[in-house]
Amino acid sequence: MSPPTSDESPGLRTGTLTTADISFFVVSAAAPLTVMAGVAPIAIVLGGIGAPAGYLLAGITLTVFAVGFTTMSRHVKSGGAFYAYITRGLGKPLGIAAALLAMLGYNGMEIGVYGLLGTATADTAHSLWGMDIPWLPVSLAGLLLIWYGGFRSIDFGAKLLGVLLLAETGILVLLAGGVLIEGGANGLSLASFTPGNVLVPGSAAVLAFAFTAFTGFESTVIYRREARDPARTVPRATYIAVCFLGLFYAFIVWTVIQAFGDDKVVEAAAGDTGGLFFAAITTYVGGWAADLMHVFIVTSVLASLLAFHNAINRYGLALAEEGVLPPVFGKVHPRHRSPYVAGTAQTVLGLAVVLGFAAAGADPYTQLLLWVNTPGGIALMALQLLAALAIPFYFRRVRHDEGVLRTVVAPVVAAVLLAGAIVLVVSKIDVFTGASTTVNTVLVSLVPGVFLLGLLLAYRLRRTRPEVYARFAAEPSDPGELTCPHPTSSSSTPASATPSSPAPPPSPSMAD
Repeated sequence: MSPPTSDESPGLRTGTLTTADISFFVVSAAAPLTVMAGVAPIAIVLGGIGAPAGYLLAGITLTVFAVGFTTMSRHVKSGGAFYAYITRGLGKPLGIAAALLAMLGYNGMEIGVYGLLGTATADTAHSLWGMDIPWLPVSLAGLLLIWYGGFRSIDFGAKLLGVLLLAETGILVLLAGGVLIEGGANGLSLASFTPGNVLVPGSAAVLAFAFTAFTGFESTVIYRREARDPARTVPRATYIAVCFLGLFYAFIVWTVIQAFGDDKVVEAAAGDTGGLFFAAITTYVGGWAADLMHVFIVTSVLASLLAFHNAINRYGLALAEEGVLPPVFGKVHPRHRSPYVAGTAQTVLGLAVVLGFAAAGADPYTQLLLWVNTPGGIALMALQLLAALAIPFYFRRVRHDEGVLRTVVAPVVAAVLLAGAIVLVVSKIDVFTGASTTVNTVLVSLVPGVFLLGLLLAYRLRRTRPEVYARFAAEPSDPGELTCPHPTSSSSTPASATPSSPAPPPSPSMAD
């Protein structure tokens, strides 16, 4: 693709990301090493040796969701991803509300993690060098670093995340290899997957933790415009991400259970929750590997921050193109082809939140991380539920050749399972936050509150800016993923689009 001329506004760099690149973005957002070393021991304490099955069940549920989700991605090419799907299936008011919910979700998941960056770096410095460093300067440096990563081109981010992801998954594979070679503490056992150990009183809490461990996998569709052959790369990356995470999480948790033995692991996890993985890798690999794990937890957090930052920037760009956000947020850097204004605004928002919590004397982990992440995670799960509900409604209203399994059965099953998952998470909210009932009520209420605000915004747009409302989540005038100004082939045009027209007309599902 030739660079834009001086009279041409630059756009995102199309045809850049491969399946592997997109997979790196979404798996990095989940921060596998941080989830395993920081959260999995709690799941073991709550659910016993059946904890690995919880991650498998969550992975199966989200794979079912991915069936309909990726099917719709072949038909809806708008850069709005979640909110575009919901608009097409459930109407513009719900779609606009979903757009605000997406901004809450992704910002919440990203900004809260700056608290974790500060504490993880401080813990690493203390463990390796005996140094005590304050968390705030680390978090502020992280804001600057992540801003720069988002400012650079998308392929720069993909390469960087690829390296960081290989490091964090590699150290976990090294741990697993050491346990398997040694045969664990008492020989290898599959008791973790027997019904008697899976169906225990703590299983609900394990499932709640397991679902949150997949956060961000659905963001594959956000990179559609920058993907090579998005009709193939986006679905492939989605399936790779969710299947890899489900299997990898279950395997790693199982190997750690083997490291201590079925009869001793719960006691070990309860006695040293934060040190369980470090103790295991020290025993089966060596102290040097534990030191590497400390370092890679910091890089894991950085990778997650960058992945979410890139996703938020593209949502901001899409909403600016829709006319919902000011046009300045839609500016793309002429050289790096990144949404740099949206990225700068997101960094400023993160800075304000981090400084606000610091000024209030809040704890960076128990308050900045957990209080900001919690509504973000619930918001993203709510978006998944709305998207699952939107899929069968969309395919009822358009002509297509997709099967009923993809367009009705899988989305309906996913919607039921996701609704149950949200109930589980909300019911166990005190386990996630450790906060008072009042605080938890406020955190959970933010999600329906922002959604209601989005509905009010939708009705205001319809009344005061009807032209913005009318074109909200409309299909682009060309397929978007092509690198030339006009389509040269209709072979990849979905049945619901009209290739001879400059822009497909709104379907009935987009009516008021």
